Amino acid sequence: MMKLTGYSLPASSTPVYLNILKKHSIFSSNIFQRNPTKSRGPSTYTQRDQVLADDVMVAGQYLPPWFSVAPMMDWTDNHYRTLARLISKHAWLYTEMLAAETIVYQKDNLDRFLAYSPEQHPIVLQIGGNNLENLAKATELANPYHYDEINFNCGCPSPKVAGHGCFGARLMLDPKFVGEAMSVIAANTDVPVSVKCRIGVDDHDSYNELCDFIYKVSSLSPTRHFIIHSRKAMLNGISPAENRSIPPLKYEYFYGLLRDFPDLRFTINGGINCVDEVNAARRAGAHGVMVGRAAYHNPWQVLGHVDSVIYGAPSSGITRRQILEKYQVYGDSVLGKYGIKPHVRDVVKPLLHLFYSEPGNGLWKRKADAAFQNCKHEFEKKKPQP
Repeated sequence: MMKLTGYSLPASSTPVYLNILKKHSIFSSNIFQRNPTKSRGPSTYTQRDQVLADDVMVAGQYLPPWFSVAPMMDWTDNHYRTLARLISKHAWLYTEMLAAETIVYQKDNLDRFLAYSPEQHPIVLQIGGNNLENLAKATELANPYHYDEINFNCGCPSPKVAGHGCFGARLMLDPKFVGEAMSVIAANTDVPVSVKCRIGVDDHDSYNELCDFIYKVSSLSPTRHFIIHSRKAMLNGISPAENRSIPPLKYEYFYGLLRDFPDLRFTINGGINCVDEVNAARRAGAHGVMVGRAAYHNPWQVLGHVDSVIYGAPSSGITRRQILEKYQVYGDSVLGKYGIKPHVRDVVKPLLHLFYSEPGNGLWKRKADAAFQNCKHEFEKKKPQP
């Protein structure tokens, strides 16, 4: 592997961002209850940000991806994204990862996998795979759905993906192929392309190896945006869930990339759980911040402050009751749209976290679960019989 001796980690063993993040994360579990409206947004919305925002608004009608919700299998489906968009108008949303083979083989049933409501913009389609022909076909088949960006998964450590599937995080070991894949994807779409990856895989976890990956992919393709999960992936011996906690976070790698690749854009991912931590990362130089499970498990408190605190937009003033009423209209429109799917439980699952950590949350979830059971039975009775 080519060694890029010009790349090195910052001299300090503790980057600026870690000091900022530690100061805020002490209170991350109750930061919104303590001061939900005090915004650091204006102090981070700089003249540089405004120029970038103007450029993006002219080109794509949307504000930049300063905040995005990570693609999560079985979680960031159409239902969750509908709820997320009701709460935040400016957060960038990602689909679950879709294998290129799934898109190709389901070409006569694409709406089930690729359709979404126009309100979900800005939205990014994440695809995975290791076959260049299928990646090209999948990208072309996705074009009529007008996603705002196509993202390539090089970070999933799941045995089904990185093991048996031989893609996801395993592709970091073959940057030449990733560069070729990104060129193929870019050649078949008119929207920007990006890569989501880890900082390394197994024992291939040095900063030089990460730089080698970024350098080769960006040199061999039009890729200019990388989402960096600041942990390495361990493909043998631990589960995907453990891969989100056991490998240590190395934010210094991310901030090294900002310094060593000034012509590229980098979004940080991993271990960031609230908007104060998002703004801390942006103040430290991150072009964008991606939040995963915190945005799913605590959507009201996390997404509810994105527009005002991060983007400096006026608060919509929407209440959770109004969100539930709007979501009910959506639920009624999609229930059973594809035969027996989606089920009531599928549609309502994201709502279970709407009152996360608040008094009565347990009762809400129990009552909701009981109601879902009854709704399911009623739905089964009303289904047309063959």
